[in-house]
Order: sequence, then C-alpha cells, then structure tokens
Amino acid sequence: MSKQVIVYTTNDCIECTMVKQVLTQEGIAFEARNISTHAEYQKEVEKYGYLGVPITVVEGRAVKGFTNELKELIDLVKNKEA
Repeated sequence: MSKQVIVYTTNDCIECTMVKQVLTQEGIAFEARNISTHAEYQKEVEKYGYLGVPITVVEGRAVKGFTNELKELIDLVKNKEA
C-alpha cells in the first residue's frame, strides 16, 4: 500500500518544481498543494514548523527543500511500496 505524499508549493518556485520532477521521475504519486491559491495550505505548512516551501510530507514527517532528507523520504516511500 502506497504512502500519501504531499508537496506544498507556490507559484514560480524553482525548488518546488525540482521536488515535483524528482518525485515524478521516481514514480512516486503526490498531491501538490499550492499555498498561493489556498490559505488553509499555508496554515498546514506552519503546523509543521515552516513558513516557506517546498515542504514534502510523508507519514507526518515534513522535509523542507531539495535536500538529503528528501532523498530519505523518497527511499521510505519506495521501500514501503516494494
């Protein structure tokens, strides 16, 4: 059973685009939530302790940006699907 992956994003965010591209390349389905068009999504981001995006969330674990921690989340999702 696959894990839900959420990517909080905004308009014209290059790093957000990179995160979404990597998830797509890895074959990981995700829900993109644009904080520019839905104020409630910004509040969700803040609950994770962040103000900016991209924020990637898997199983309640949130990671900001395009980092090694994102790679760990991708591995977590891929291992759960295997």
